[in-house]
Amino acid sequence: MEIPVFTVDSFTNLAFKGNPAAVCPLLHELNDDLYQKIAAEMNLSETAFITRINSSDTFRTGSRFRLRWFTPATEVNLCGHATLASAAVLFRFQVNAMYSVYAYSENINPTLVFETRSGDLTVTQKSDGYVMDFPLNPPAHEDPNDFRDIIKVAVGDHPVQDVLLNSDTKKLMIRLPDSCDRAVLSKLKVDPYALLNSETSGRVKGLIITIKGSPDCQPGYDFYSRYFAPWAGIPEDPVTGSSHTVLGSYWSQKLGKKKMLAYQCSSRGGELELEVRDDGRINIAGEVTSVMQGVIRL
Repeated sequence: MEIPVFTVDSFTNLAFKGNPAAVCPLLHELNDDLYQKIAAEMNLSETAFITRINSSDTFRTGSRFRLRWFTPATEVNLCGHATLASAAVLFRFQVNAMYSVYAYSENINPTLVFETRSGDLTVTQKSDGYVMDFPLNPPAHEDPNDFRDIIKVAVGDHPVQDVLLNSDTKKLMIRLPDSCDRAVLSKLKVDPYALLNSETSGRVKGLIITIKGSPDCQPGYDFYSRYFAPWAGIPEDPVTGSSHTVLGSYWSQKLGKKKMLAYQCSSRGGELELEVRDDGRINIAGEVTSVMQGVIRL
């Protein structure tokens, strides 16, 4: 068996920046064990598997596909950067029926729909990238004392302004005060093993640390963040679309803005354009760059 695979850096227009995802377009479903083994072999934060829903469709003519995401350790319910990468592969490349030829050939549809664990997700082309239609996941305020251990591991002795949790995504968010600048956030040394051991209740599966941005300074980021998910086998995720379904809701209320520009300041870094909509969803836009294509032989 030969399976095509692409590596795409999401939320960036520069190679080796943003968040890399592996994307495998498939003519038919594989078993879950094989999905997991491939994801472990790729060893990126996510590997995405795209399958056709209608057998009469091709990857060029189809507008609706099934999409699943796997970390090296487990399947996840929502992933932004691998969805962005999957759409880019379909919009930019075509795979023939024998999995042997790659050719530049745009999908003929302006919008693609992915059936996922989080419902239908659409991705639309725009001039300089793609726009994803994602669910919005508002967080609720929590008592910091309930998460004392994880906070200590995450931010040490830095003061904490807000602690919030979205129970659906199990993402805990820690906001540092405005006296902390981007350099403080970027320099945090978070031990993923200590983080994993500090929270074993099952309430938390991902940790967001965020600060208010500097919209008056170019390019005018409204907020910054970092994201850690050792519970899913990801020590630190470079740029995370799913965490911005939580961040976007929080910062939209705090800043009184619907449209925001965000930057995730991991060592790779990446930029996300956000628009919180009145229908309870969020548009997440970004650019991508393709860095590798090949074949997995089994």
